[in-house]
Amino acid sequence: MAQSPTPTRPHSRKGLFLPYILLAVLVIAWSLGWFYIRHRAASEMDGWIAQEAAAGRTWTCADRSITGYPFRIELRCASLAFSRSDSRFTLGPVTAVTQVYQPRRGILEVGGPFHVEQGDLTADATWTSLEGSFHGASDGFVRASVVADGAKGVVRGAGPEPIAFETQHFELHARPTPGRFESEGAIDTSLRVNRIRLPLVDAALGNADPADLALDATVSRATSLDTGTVAKELEDWRQAGGGLDIALLSLAKGERRLQAKGRLDLDTAHRLQGQLDLRAAGVEALVGQVMGQRFGAEKGALIGSLVGQLLGRRSQASAEAGVAAPADDALKPLPPLRLAEGRLMLGPFPIPNVQLPPLY
Repeated sequence: MAQSPTPTRPHSRKGLFLPYILLAVLVIAWSLGWFYIRHRAASEMDGWIAQEAAAGRTWTCADRSITGYPFRIELRCASLAFSRSDSRFTLGPVTAVTQVYQPRRGILEVGGPFHVEQGDLTADATWTSLEGSFHGASDGFVRASVVADGAKGVVRGAGPEPIAFETQHFELHARPTPGRFESEGAIDTSLRVNRIRLPLVDAALGNADPADLALDATVSRATSLDTGTVAKELEDWRQAGGGLDIALLSLAKGERRLQAKGRLDLDTAHRLQGQLDLRAAGVEALVGQVMGQRFGAEKGALIGSLVGQLLGRRSQASAEAGVAAPADDALKPLPPLRLAEGRLMLGPFPIPNVQLPPLY
């Protein structure tokens, strides 16, 4: 007898829906995780603000919100204010952004205006854009940066006249110094300021050209600095043996250029002290102008002329001795600039009418 065919069971359609089910589970799990991270970030921020308040430092984030779902955490403040016993400042809108999968990397966007008060000093500033970035690590940080364009403002209280400033571009970068961060708490810094204008300085120098400034330096014992008062933090830094090792300080203003390297720190009277080795071009007239304040215009011009001849002779002597010319052979060595006991000395000559005040 012929066997009747075995009836086949219909194929299940569950497999067609399985990817969608898994996707839905993943979305729900990710959403729950994001809201947990958001709650954790808000709780940690509240705890940090309370800890700062207990230490006498008050932070105020107006209209705080935390958004960025699904991949970012965005903290927004309509304005940010800080105050403590010796100073206070206010900022415009502030936004801090981190990726959920890279919580130690953050980007900061800050809006103006900026107002700060420190003792008798006050300052106001605005800018077209200001951004910061931070790359953290378990034992510190990898790098940090601040970049600003179109910054301008005014500082009051630093002298009889307000100091106005304007710059096209500003950037500051910092990183732990390789081989010195763990043992000395040293941090490398790099500062660049393009086309800065200081009308008060321009009037004193008789030169209205914008200036370009560059600074590459290492701050030793930088990890001893905290968020206390300026006087306390600088004194702790001084007692820890902190100093500023300048690898390059470069200033260009029109035809005048100056480069310096050396080391600066603080003396027991809280004034800058140290020595800078200088190279310059086009500063003869400036030297004559400065010296003229003490010896009179005629003698000042003579000293400036002598400085120019001295620079020329030094350059010629170096060439005859077979010393390699510097990368910029227009720059010639000057006598070292020494800062000691509140005075500035250019070689053996004290710079007239200049006294270094205590920083705190």
